[in-house]
Amino acid sequence: MTQEDNTQAGKGRPTPSRKDRELARKRPLVGDRSKQAKSADKEKNRAERQKAREGMMAGEERYLGARDKGPQRKLARSVVDARFTAGELVLPMLFVVVLMTFIDSYAIQIVALFAMWGLFAVVAVDSYFVGRAVKKKLGDKLGAENLDGGLAWYGAMRSIQMRTLRIPKPQVARFTKLEL
Repeated sequence: MTQEDNTQAGKGRPTPSRKDRELARKRPLVGDRSKQAKSADKEKNRAERQKAREGMMAGEERYLGARDKGPQRKLARSVVDARFTAGELVLPMLFVVVLMTFIDSYAIQIVALFAMWGLFAVVAVDSYFVGRAVKKKLGDKLGAENLDGGLAWYGAMRSIQMRTLRIPKPQVARFTKLEL
């Protein structure tokens, strides 16, 4: 091989140094760190969270948590939301009992305490019947063998929450006759 053949076979330029190649390959580990970029990113994340929250409150399936997803859970929520339950009275009643503890009369405090314990008993019985109603109505629609576990418990726990504080928000009006 001659000298001329050797130059023809090469790349025609010198090999770049390691230092030059490392500098060319170097990129920041994180994106733009400027103040404007951070605030824009924060605003974008806030808007996404707000959209997800509104979707969850409206009952959109993709925004719901694992506990609330699925058509059976949606039907269970409708069954619970269509009725008035004793569990909705617990939080207001607790507030009244706390206020009554400031009254200096021992008799009033005892009456309030027993009224609260009585309400807890009524809520427990009501939750049991709500759970049974959820299982019965969904069993009639879907067949008892097609129900996933925990629907009665899910309905009972939703019935204990005040209607205005339920998430996702109720999609049916109270006392609506459901056509399942």
